[in-house]
Amino acid sequence: MKFALAGYGSRGDVEPCVAVGRELSRRGHDVRMAAPPDMVDFVEQSGLAAVAAGPDFHRFADSVDTTWSRHSGIPTKIGLWRAHRELYFRCWTEVGATLTRLADGADLILTGLHLEECAANVADFYGTPLATLHHSPLRANGSVIPVLPSTVTRFAMTVKEVLMYRQLSKEADVAQRREFGLPRRIGPSSRRMADCGSLEIQAYDDVCFPGLAAEWAKWADRRPFVGALTVESPTDAADEVASWIAAASPPICFSFGSMRIESPTDTVEMISAACGHLGERALICSGSTDFTDTPRGDHVKVVGAINYSAVLPNCRAIVHHGGAGTTAAGLRAGLPTLSLWTFRDQSIWGAQVKHLKVGASRSFSTTTRESLISDLQQILAPEYAARARELATRMTTPAESVSHCADFVENFAHVGRG
Repeated sequence: MKFALAGYGSRGDVEPCVAVGRELSRRGHDVRMAAPPDMVDFVEQSGLAAVAAGPDFHRFADSVDTTWSRHSGIPTKIGLWRAHRELYFRCWTEVGATLTRLADGADLILTGLHLEECAANVADFYGTPLATLHHSPLRANGSVIPVLPSTVTRFAMTVKEVLMYRQLSKEADVAQRREFGLPRRIGPSSRRMADCGSLEIQAYDDVCFPGLAAEWAKWADRRPFVGALTVESPTDAADEVASWIAAASPPICFSFGSMRIESPTDTVEMISAACGHLGERALICSGSTDFTDTPRGDHVKVVGAINYSAVLPNCRAIVHHGGAGTTAAGLRAGLPTLSLWTFRDQSIWGAQVKHLKVGASRSFSTTTRESLISDLQQILAPEYAARARELATRMTTPAESVSHCADFVENFAHVGRG
C-alpha cells in the first residue's frame, strides 16, 4: 500500500510520524513524507523519502514566541499577531500543496497534530482515509487539567478550539476547500473529522491521564492509545556519555529538546551551581541550543543528542522542557521529572507529572538557581523515585508503541480500501 505522511513542527512533532513511517516501510509499504525544510535531513537519515513542505519550523516557533512572550504592549501584540496569521496561512497553503501532490493515489494519509485540519481537507478531496497522531490530548475532555472540574476543563477546551479556528485557521481552511471545490463547512475541522470517522491515534499512554480512556470509551476504536512513538537513533557520543556516567554517581539529565535557550551561558551556570550545591552531577543535552564555550565544572557534561532509552536508565532524574516525547522517555525510564516548560501546551505535561506525584513543574522563564535547587530537592526525595519506578511498569515500550500504531494504520487503510 501507499502511505502519504505529513509531519509539521519540531523534532518532537515530526518524530512520531517518522517512527510509524519506518515501521510501515519495513513491512513493505511505499511511504513518502512531507516535513519542514529544517526537518528533512532528520527524516531522510531515519530512512524515509522526504520532501520539504512549508517554512522552517523554527521560524514558525519564533513567531509564536515573539507574539506571546516578548512584548507586552497591545498595539505591538496586534501587529505581531497579524504577522503570525500571515505566516500560518503561508504554512497551511504550502504544506497543503505539497501534501496534495504526495497523497495522489495514496491508500491513507497520516499526519501529526499540527495542521491536521489541512490534511483533513486533502483527504476529503481525494476521498482517502485519514489517520492523525496526537502526542497529547487534543479533543475536548475533562482530564487534561487535573486541578479543574471536568466540566470546566471540557468547556474551556471546546471554547479554545472554536476561538483558535475563528482567529487563526478559518481563512486558510475556507481558501483550501474553495480551491479543491469542496463544500464550504465553517467550524473546527475536528467535528468534520469525527463525523467522517477518521482514526485519531493517541500517541501517549493512557496512564498519564487517569480517567481519559474511560471518558473516551465510546470512541475507543477510533481513539486508541498506543504510547509515545520514538525513533531511538544511535548517537556519536554514546560511548563517551556512557563512560562519563559510569565514572561516578548517576547524574541528573537536563534536556532542552528542540527549544532554543536564549542565554546558554546563564543556563549552564544556573544548572552547575544548583547541582554543585546539592552534590549532584549534571548531563546537559543541548538539543537545538549551542552551549559551546559555556563555563562549567567537572560535575557537568554537555553533549548534543542522546538515545534516551540507552542513557536515561543510568540517570537519577530528568529535567526538561515539557515536550511529550521527552516526558514519555523519562517516565519509561522510571525517573522523577522536573518539567521547565517553555510553551503553554508543554505545561500540560508538567501538570500531569505533578498530578501523578512523580515530579514537579514550573515555567522555564521563572526558574532561578534557588527555585531549581528547591525543585530538585523535591523530586529527588525517595518517594518520588519509588512512584516513578512503579509508573514505568505501566508504560508501553517504544517497540510496542510503534508496532501497535502501525497495526492500527494498516487495518484502517484496508477498511478504507474495502
